[in-house]
Order: sequence, then C-alpha cells, then structure tokens
Amino acid sequence: MKAAEGTANYSEGAASHPVVYLRAGQVAAFREPRAISTVLGSCVAVCLWDLEQGIGGMNHYLLPDWADAADTSARFGNVALERLLDQLVRLGARLSQLRAKVFGGASVLASARPGAEPLGAQNVRLARNLLGFAGIPIVAEDTGGEHGRRLVFHTADGQAWIKRL
Repeated sequence: MKAAEGTANYSEGAASHPVVYLRAGQVAAFREPRAISTVLGSCVAVCLWDLEQGIGGMNHYLLPDWADAADTSARFGNVALERLLDQLVRLGARLSQLRAKVFGGASVLASARPGAEPLGAQNVRLARNLLGFAGIPIVAEDTGGEHGRRLVFHTADGQAWIKRL
C-alpha cells in the first residue's frame, strides 16, 4: 500500500523536536512542537492539529466503542477522540481549524467470527464517522492492509511519517 498524501517515508521523520512515545489507550496534546511516535496494528491513531495555532495531538485506541458506559478508558475510540478534542481545545486550538490524519486499522488478527468485520476496519470506520460528525476533515490516511505501522506525527505542522512493519 502506498503512503497517503501528506505522509512520507519514516526515515524522513527524524525528530527535530522532543519525541513522546504513545502507548495504546493513551492521548497526548501539545502547544509546543513535539514528535509523537507509536506502533499500530489493528489499533488506530487519529492525529489532529491546528496549523495556525501550532497545536496538535494524537490518540491511540484499541477498540471502537465501549460496551459499558461506566468505562471511560481511552482504549475505546469514542472516548479517545473526545478526550483528544477536549485537550486540544483547552490548549487553544480552534475546532473549526482542526485537520485530521488517520492511521492503522490493519487486519493483523484473524476474526473470531467468520464473515465479521475485522477489528481494524471497525476502528477506522469509527474514526471516519466521529470526525465527520465533528466536521473535521481528514486530509490524509493510511489504513487497512495486513501489516502494522510505525508512525511519527509532528504536532506543530501535521507532518506524519510511516514505516510498514
């Protein structure tokens, strides 16, 4: 699969800013420039930034929706995206200026039920739906396939680099 528009080869992503590693179930947003790195399989990372303000962040979630409304873990996409949006707005980002890039959602695990939609595809669908509902355009994505990805995202300008694993 070819890299999406707005992404480049990982080797070009050498960090000129402090690097933060994001684990599954985590969310990070910054006012000052940072490079956020993560590794994705069926998980999805939504990268958001406000170019005018230089504010950006990323989430990394494992599952699309929570089954129990009492569980507010960012392991779930609906919680992770809401938390990321909240953090960005608190830092001064404007919702109307946010742009998104979506990565991950590979089919790295066999489905437990034949004919069921793979978990990675469910995660990607949730990201697209929630971003559409929020009116945030997706300007690039690299999703699906059968292999994981290493991702580096620069919060200040939205540049992203991927390497297939």
